[in-house]
Amino acid sequence: MTETTQRKDTATGTGKQDGTAPPETRGSTAIADTVVAKIAGMAAREIPEVHNLGGGMTRAFGAVRQRVPGGGGGVTQGVKVEVGERQAAVDLDVVVEYGAAIADTAADIRTNVINAVERMTGLEVVEVNIAVDDVHLPDEEEDEGEGEGEGKQEGRRVA
Repeated sequence: MTETTQRKDTATGTGKQDGTAPPETRGSTAIADTVVAKIAGMAAREIPEVHNLGGGMTRAFGAVRQRVPGGGGGVTQGVKVEVGERQAAVDLDVVVEYGAAIADTAADIRTNVINAVERMTGLEVVEVNIAVDDVHLPDEEEDEGEGEGEGKQEGRRVA
């Protein structure tokens, strides 16, 4: 004689007969907005045609913030997110390199950000809005480079 049991298959995540839930469903996970913003910022910067994130004033404040001890690295500069329980929305302010096809670059950014955020957080990304604020020309000096530091020193001598 064979004996059969009424136990549910735990491998499929349906739980045991005694009603206990599988381990992966016990408890909750909360993901902070800053976590999603950092992931989105890093994913956007991985696209080669992206020169920087943030608008003109945002980049200026970011440059000042980086010089202040403990001011932060600026990974979330130009990134705004809204995070719900299961979904997230991302807004990016982008500066692209001159010569880049902006529509293609935006599509690449959008794809990379969605893939990174969904893979790392499990949240569904409902939208990634991209605002191209500027185009970086090859002959432009860096806002955060040595040129600015030299200009500040000269300004101090004059003032």
